Amino acid sequence: MNIMDKIAEAKSKIASLTTHRPEIGLILGSGLGDLAEEIEDAVKIPYSEIPHFPKSTVAGHAGRLVIGKLSGKTVVAMQGRFHFYEGYSQREVVFPVYVMKALGVQVLIATNAAGGMNRGFKAGDLMVLTDHLNFTGSNPLIGPNHEELGPRFPDMSAAYDPELRRLAFRVAEKQGVRLQQGVYAAISGPAYMTPSELIMLRNLGGDAVGMSTAPEVIAARHAGLRVLGISCITDMAIGEELEPLTHEQVVEVANRTKPLFMNLVKGILAEVELK
Repeated sequence: MNIMDKIAEAKSKIASLTTHRPEIGLILGSGLGDLAEEIEDAVKIPYSEIPHFPKSTVAGHAGRLVIGKLSGKTVVAMQGRFHFYEGYSQREVVFPVYVMKALGVQVLIATNAAGGMNRGFKAGDLMVLTDHLNFTGSNPLIGPNHEELGPRFPDMSAAYDPELRRLAFRVAEKQGVRLQQGVYAAISGPAYMTPSELIMLRNLGGDAVGMSTAPEVIAARHAGLRVLGISCITDMAIGEELEPLTHEQVVEVANRTKPLFMNLVKGILAEVELK
């Protein structure tokens, strides 16, 4: 079965379970899934019930789609995402992005937990992504291209929509939230990086490092979606001063930052203009 048929099957199943037609997609990263609990008139669909969806295997990821209303917009939220390091191909990782597009989504807000490599950051900061470095070692568009999904060679000169970034800063200013911005360095994981690797990534222009987001953003741009990326800086990943880190620590800081993050995203949703 080709990818177009798989997308059609997944879309059909989702559409049969809800009358909502989402305009905005949300990918909620580690410790950030609680935003989906605020979606009103929500339909919750476990990934296991959607044809061709992978299964989320990471602690802190609920593993379901939540569709409904949030801040006056109709949204579809991934409460937990898929990762390259789980053993999925990047094509499998980004499959839900294409399903979102098929459902009618125009804008994707991708969130993640990340380590801060910029010395001006601190744990608990929120960072708007200005760009990314794809160091995962792969690309979700490798292989045959389906013109129905997007062009063979999609433009990535403005992967993260400048208008949406400006909106995020306007909303943050109203809310009194200090918002950082910077370049997200995407690695494959699952091991955290060595001090020398972190110094290398910082020297190459990375401000934060994580194990997701870049593949989904590549697919979203391929599909013609406008993208906003937001990282929760859960730890400082300064190579010269690196301390041991666990996934539990990452989730703990993400949980502490949750109220700020959730208010910011809700504020952005309320003001975003769909075209």
